[in-house]
Amino acid sequence: MKKISPSLTLLALAINAFAIGSTEFISVGLMPMIVNTFNISLSQAGLTVSLYALGVTVGAPLLTILTGTWNRKTLMVSIMGLFILGNLLSAFAPTFLLLLVGRVLASLAHGFFMSISTVIAADVVRPEKRASAIALMFTGLTVATVIGVPLGTFIGQHSNWHMSFVFIVVIGLIGLIATSILVPKGLPIPGKINLSGLARIFTNKSILMSLFITSFGYGGTFAAYTYLTPILEGTFRFSASTVVIILVAYGVMVAIGNSLGGHLANKNILPALQKMFAALALSLLFLFISASLASQALGLIATLLLGLFAFMNVPGLQLYVVQLAEKFTPKDITLVSAFNIAAFNVGITLGSFVGGQISKGSSVVFTPLGGIIIILLAMFLIRLAQKDQASKL
Repeated sequence: MKKISPSLTLLALAINAFAIGSTEFISVGLMPMIVNTFNISLSQAGLTVSLYALGVTVGAPLLTILTGTWNRKTLMVSIMGLFILGNLLSAFAPTFLLLLVGRVLASLAHGFFMSISTVIAADVVRPEKRASAIALMFTGLTVATVIGVPLGTFIGQHSNWHMSFVFIVVIGLIGLIATSILVPKGLPIPGKINLSGLARIFTNKSILMSLFITSFGYGGTFAAYTYLTPILEGTFRFSASTVVIILVAYGVMVAIGNSLGGHLANKNILPALQKMFAALALSLLFLFISASLASQALGLIATLLLGLFAFMNVPGLQLYVVQLAEKFTPKDITLVSAFNIAAFNVGITLGSFVGGQISKGSSVVFTPLGGIIIILLAMFLIRLAQKDQASKL
């Protein structure tokens, strides 16, 4: 049997990552349409983001533990099948409740995929190529931000939001076919997860603090980002077609920010993260000021700056927790990684919830202020982590 090229396997993973990345934030662009269809409030519509993130939070560690003995290829095919099922339900949901059920099903697939795909990417290449392989796989998520979410929003605006989810189903089917053909059968199987690793992880002060830093530092953005389309349309008065273009530009800035963030976090992670969080907090403050003034020009600049700094911290947050796992719990690196994925999505849930409560109680204009408070908590925890490191030198 002919051996499958690692590049082709990584391509399959990247296609799946594109589908998954597109569906994660697709409801951000569709929020006004979902509100009108189901006659619900903006904060209720925000559940399509926060409950999705909660599903990822639960799915990543739980399903990683339950399927440790499964064949990796069979597992990946099953994951994409669940992903397609969830998005089909969302696409044709007659009620808001069923839309949320579809979102949760898709989110379980998302968390699971992120837990094992990085391991697969690392397994199919030589050891010295592992970091590059993982970065290539994550390119699918970056492209989803740049192309998938704006394209899905465009489709919804020019037909209806149901068709946006149909678009994602089609991409998911392509990913499923690619997985069936291009992911090898004989990948290493980690085996049954030792649950004693849970105790080692959650009794380690440094790892536990890093998970909270991930949640607060990543989640602060979502107090405002979840409601970015209503802010752009309702506060800055951009047309729906202009919002699509702005979302594309936002995605480009995210891609630039991710690249810069990885470079900046290569050496001294905690000081780099502290600076990134400070820049993110300032960008949210600028967005609030721009929204208060209802200035389109300032609003456009603020949105692009938010894109630049929003996810710049992701490479550093991922690297930091892996380094801690290698140092303190080397037997549990995969499980620690799964919990860090969960922590990212706890942050999304927290940020979306805070933003929803602010928009419900006052106005979406004030949502960036909620994000700033959450990010300040992350900066405080980083300061504590730095003091803890210094005390051990």
